[in-house]
Amino acid sequence: TNFLILIYRIFRIFTHVLVGIAIVASIWSFAKRKTKMKLTKWWSKKLLKHFGVQVVTYGQVPDEHLANTMCLANHVSWLDIYALNSITPLQFIAKSDINNWPILGYLVRKSGTIFINRNSRKDTSRIVDTTTENLVVGGNVGFFPEGTTTDGTVLQPFKSSIVQAAINAKSAIRPVAIRYPLPNGGINTAVAYAGDTTMGEAMMNALKQKKTIVELHFLAPIHSPTANRQKLTQTAYEAIANALNL
Repeated sequence: TNFLILIYRIFRIFTHVLVGIAIVASIWSFAKRKTKMKLTKWWSKKLLKHFGVQVVTYGQVPDEHLANTMCLANHVSWLDIYALNSITPLQFIAKSDINNWPILGYLVRKSGTIFINRNSRKDTSRIVDTTTENLVVGGNVGFFPEGTTTDGTVLQPFKSSIVQAAINAKSAIRPVAIRYPLPNGGINTAVAYAGDTTMGEAMMNALKQKKTIVELHFLAPIHSPTANRQKLTQTAYEAIANALNL
């Protein structure tokens, strides 16, 4: 029955999360960057599989040689981070309230996520400095410039402040358009973590679906170290809006 399938899925996810906790609590602090990237990719792929999520990629998909790159993406679901990490592990800049997610918050924190308090301008300056340092040494950063989630049918204006880090570090900017399609070509709004939907509800909505498709459209890199951050952000916004037909 569907109920038994749901219980089985929950059991597999719970077990997988325990494996993740064991990994970050034991070897994470001294593991090499390459090992961390491989483990992040493997763990994210497995988690998505347990949730019945299939990732479909388009465009110029990054390989393991990706370095000093800031990926800017629209934000629909809590699944976005794991979908991106299953293809190219990134260090994410995320809202500080993600730190409070049950269990997953611990894993996100331990994986090196940079938390930002969006209500504090002073904190933004700190994040730009930290992100610049990570990019300069060859790291790759993921960022959702809308500053919030949507149901996937709209694209909110992008905030440009964090993009200053990419300019400081002379990084490439990679726009990524994220879309959750339905078989009929429409948008699967059921998996969105937006509005009044709680984290628990969003996870259950994903679990109840027979199969969830998430499209990752890797768009052309933007190399404009001389441009200002507003112009770079607007260029990324237009590329993503065009890819999503929004």
